Amino acid sequence: MRALYLAADGGNSKTDVVLGDDSGRVLGFVRGGTSSPHNIGLTGTVEVLGRLIEAVHADAGLPLGTPIDTIAVYLAGADLPIEVTRLHQVIAAEAWAGQTIVDNDCFALLRAGTAMPDAVTVVCGAGTNCVGRAADGRTARFPALGPISGDWGGGHDLADHALREAVRGEDGRGRPTALSAAVAAHFNLPTVEAVSIALHLGDLPMERIHELSPLLFEVAATGDEVATALINRQAEEILAQHRVAATRLNLLNHPHALVLGGGVMRARHPQLNDQITAGAHRQAPLVEVSVLSTPPVTGAALLALDAMAHAPTAEPALRAALADRHPTPAPRSPNLNPANRDPVPPVTNLDLADLDPGTTATDLRPSAAVADLAPGTAVADLRSGAAVADLGPGAAVADLEPAADLKAVAD
Repeated sequence: MRALYLAADGGNSKTDVVLGDDSGRVLGFVRGGTSSPHNIGLTGTVEVLGRLIEAVHADAGLPLGTPIDTIAVYLAGADLPIEVTRLHQVIAAEAWAGQTIVDNDCFALLRAGTAMPDAVTVVCGAGTNCVGRAADGRTARFPALGPISGDWGGGHDLADHALREAVRGEDGRGRPTALSAAVAAHFNLPTVEAVSIALHLGDLPMERIHELSPLLFEVAATGDEVATALINRQAEEILAQHRVAATRLNLLNHPHALVLGGGVMRARHPQLNDQITAGAHRQAPLVEVSVLSTPPVTGAALLALDAMAHAPTAEPALRAALADRHPTPAPRSPNLNPANRDPVPPVTNLDLADLDPGTTATDLRPSAAVADLAPGTAVADLRSGAAVADLGPGAAVADLEPAADLKAVAD
């Protein structure tokens, strides 16, 4: 029997798992929900992966427990070395394979996009991230923790800034921009001020702000200077990430690949993509720029194969197999056992501010300024400045007044 591998690519909304062999054949391919430890904790990650591994064995027609040579897992949320180490420990402890490989999902995207040993990838989806690798094994990466680590851009930032500029253009604090009328029309309201008020009062869900990212590109295509400036800034940020990663790896003046991934890049907006391609060639004349067009799990599978002794024909066979195959939907884990979730570290005397109504404790992390919230706790209509501590499982939190302090609320 040929050597088998498992490969997983997990993002914030879905996880793809492949079971294949060292010839490049794909025996099973399934898709489930998020496996990011930032969303569901380490124990939740292991539970989701375990269910998907069961599902992919069934999809392949193999009994669970069939010997697996290598498992390669690439997940969103494995940003810091300590996070990668912790993930590796809990996944290796499951003994799903003889060899366990764990890293950030950007490395899977990078491998999916190119076979060149020297390469950099910049992901521009909801947010941004960048990693690079050199032929000698060196890597470059960023903390990718959002604004606290200097990040800017991605669909969420672009949408937020589009709304901000639309408001300022309408009330006179900023430059006039067609974004003002476009944003108001998008939400079928008379003014952008009305949009802001509707968002504040909950008549429009805050999540709908993210719809403004595509609208920003539409307005920029008409020549609007304010919208164009935001897209120019996004291009500059992506080029800066490429430049820094390539410089750290001493690739800037050598042939290497730049793989662009994420939803914003896959949309191939000419105002952004053309600018990035031209800028990348200015700062790295020998770079080869491409936009990822294959599923990132392809990269996870290739990295598993790279760790095994495989035939030279395995990579093209694998790429062809995944290009023609759609994943089988696997049963999701709608209610992971709260008792198995990673607890939020005890934090006290912190404020809850700007939380959207309907947010649940499952969505919150210490960075959201929450103390000891149990998964499943309902959080609605919180007032800015409300301090919450030691809430028990099932406790309801609603209509808090400013500075309200809840302590030792029992189940």
